[in-house]
Amino acid sequence: MLEAMNAQNKKEMEPMKQIQTGTQETKNSIEIIHSRLRESEDRTSDIEDRIAHKDAYQVILDGVKGGTKEKRLAAQFIPKFFKHFPELADSAINAQLDLCEDEDVSIRRQAIKELPQFATGENLPRVADILTQLLQTDDSAEFNLVNNALLSIFKMDAKGTLGGLFSQILQGEDIVRERAIKFLSTKLKTLPDEVLTKEVEELILTESKKVLEDVTGEEFVLFMKILSGLKSLQTVSGRQQLVELVAEQADLEQTFNPSDPDCVDRLLQCTRQAVPLFSKNVHSTRFVTYFCEQVLPNLSTLTTPVEGLDIQLEEYMPLPPEEAENGENAGNEEPKLQFSYVECLLYSFHQLGRKLPDFLTAKLNAEKLKDFKIRLQYFARGLQVYIRQLRLALQGKTGEALKTEENKIKVVALKITNNINVLIKDLFHIPPSYKSTVTLSWKPVQKVEIGQKRANEDTTSGSPPKKSTAGPKRDARQIYNPPSGKYSSNLSNFNYERSLQGK
Repeated sequence: MLEAMNAQNKKEMEPMKQIQTGTQETKNSIEIIHSRLRESEDRTSDIEDRIAHKDAYQVILDGVKGGTKEKRLAAQFIPKFFKHFPELADSAINAQLDLCEDEDVSIRRQAIKELPQFATGENLPRVADILTQLLQTDDSAEFNLVNNALLSIFKMDAKGTLGGLFSQILQGEDIVRERAIKFLSTKLKTLPDEVLTKEVEELILTESKKVLEDVTGEEFVLFMKILSGLKSLQTVSGRQQLVELVAEQADLEQTFNPSDPDCVDRLLQCTRQAVPLFSKNVHSTRFVTYFCEQVLPNLSTLTTPVEGLDIQLEEYMPLPPEEAENGENAGNEEPKLQFSYVECLLYSFHQLGRKLPDFLTAKLNAEKLKDFKIRLQYFARGLQVYIRQLRLALQGKTGEALKTEENKIKVVALKITNNINVLIKDLFHIPPSYKSTVTLSWKPVQKVEIGQKRANEDTTSGSPPKKSTAGPKRDARQIYNPPSGKYSSNLSNFNYERSLQGK
């Protein structure tokens, strides 16, 4: 009887092996396989029948190489019947990963949404690792799906999920590391107590200590936020552990170096994190002792960040040349105006000014503001002349005429000078304004293409390929140097160098 059943199963499976992908017949056949596997699922004792359907499941796996309809079906059915074919686990996960990188956004989203179904047993840390890598997506809908999927498997096995997350934090790409840390800092607090058990919190502390051996200031603050939010570390002994962790990060065993900005910044950052933890039971002795013995004796030698800066903007925005008694320039040469450098530096200053709008208006900086406005005024005078010359040179030119190398240079030069002009006008306001926005001259216009294909990358590792950022390389930026001399009208001296000088 059993032999007859097997023979019948093989006979039924034969047409499945002849399925051709990319046709309506394939779609129908996969639906038939789905139906038969579902019937087989109901007959739990019929092991032989399930084995016979292994080939049918393989057909579904092969659907990832078919057309859109086949891929959509595969994205749903591969995870649905994954648990019945443990011997095909690797093939099934890899097939689903292919769908997670498909060019069709709807297929990608469906595949990502179903990934938690693969998170069983020893596969869970791998799925967590994969989902952590997928946090690098720039598609907001996909990003939300990845977050939801991670939260879903967190509730299945918090330890396994943390293993995948911390693996990428310690060894992954910078963008993945950054987003994985932010995931932990924002999502852990939303998980219920039955998920964040004492054992899970101990694992978080252990893994966090490994990461804290090499972190940036921002990452350190985020990890302190993560750890201080753990229930087990909100006790007296828990806060004491955190203080010891911060003290270790502050490197209180080392001699304080007031001339090292990194040393000063690290101490300040760590002290800010430690202060809220101190109490009558959690002592600040180590920090107070260090400040008394190391910092206070060197307080007079500390320099402010401003005193240690190399003031680049003033260097490229010179003061007007001094005039001799006869009204002519005392020097032999006019200052050379470096418009490309000034665009970068003035834009940076303008952006920082938004964060600290009182910098130029503070009484302490009154002389600096006066000096700065003299430089701006002198630069603006020369700027207006060049803008007029460039507009006159480009007037009436369209189409092919603008594609010549000389005119391309003039077009970009006009962008640079116009940008500087907008920024200078802002700074001439009383008080200085920081409201205007400009598109920097070297930034290309971004064209968004619907359904743009992802780059083909090696996926043999079983993990999603890393994404590379598109756009011009930094060293491809060209520098516009206007002609020297006072308001020269000689446009033939435009120089468009290939790399940033003095970088």
